[in-house]
Amino acid sequence: MGRVDGKIAFVTGGANGMGRCHALLLAREGATLVVTDMDEKGGHAVVDEINAEGGQARFIKLDVACPSDWKSAVEQTIATFGRVDILINNAGILVLSTVQDTLDEDFDRVLDINVKGVFYGTKYMLPAMQAAGGGSIVNISSIYGLIGAPASAAYQASKGAVRLLTKSTAVDYAPFKIRVNSVHPGIIRTNMTKDMLVDEAITQQIIGTTLLGRPAEPMEVSYAVLFLASDEASYMTGSEVVVDGGYTTM
Repeated sequence: MGRVDGKIAFVTGGANGMGRCHALLLAREGATLVVTDMDEKGGHAVVDEINAEGGQARFIKLDVACPSDWKSAVEQTIATFGRVDILINNAGILVLSTVQDTLDEDFDRVLDINVKGVFYGTKYMLPAMQAAGGGSIVNISSIYGLIGAPASAAYQASKGAVRLLTKSTAVDYAPFKIRVNSVHPGIIRTNMTKDMLVDEAITQQIIGTTLLGRPAEPMEVSYAVLFLASDEASYMTGSEVVVDGGYTTM
């Protein structure tokens, strides 16, 4: 029996990287998946992989910064599956620059996807979860929503906002049995970081004081997401789960 058997899970940014791993793991643990992304080819590939493994999934194209896309995606999900139990707000982008070097349009784009994407997802999914009698929302933040780092002003501003938006939502919706938690990954090997982790010397410089001495694989984050999504985390809301190999310990 899977850890999320019978649940309906909705994952943003599910075509690649961590989002793909979240979707695959939730499906392998018994959830029915709605995989969303702007990357239609990648999204359909994930759905095909889930279905080939005996799971159930569908793809919906979704721009997380677009409210009308969210309304349509939620409506399609409810029409198909009747409810939503799990929302994984995973979609995000990274722009590396200092405050002075960050273009206005880049700052706006990072916040539109990384913050408004979480805001809209939560806003438009909450009525469905209330109707279902509860649910679990997992927001993907970052260790850079907890600590400072060079040349990542917009990204850090966005991930710090996700952290506190998570807590605010947890406070307001606990009476409806909706749990809301955030996951804070450290350095992860994904498409987002592949250009940064180009050789061992640069990788070691980037992982810095990570106690375990290596970047994480996406699935290592997905297991934390699975836990928070499942009923195993039934007494957790407004919490921060840090998956960083010990980076923030020192």
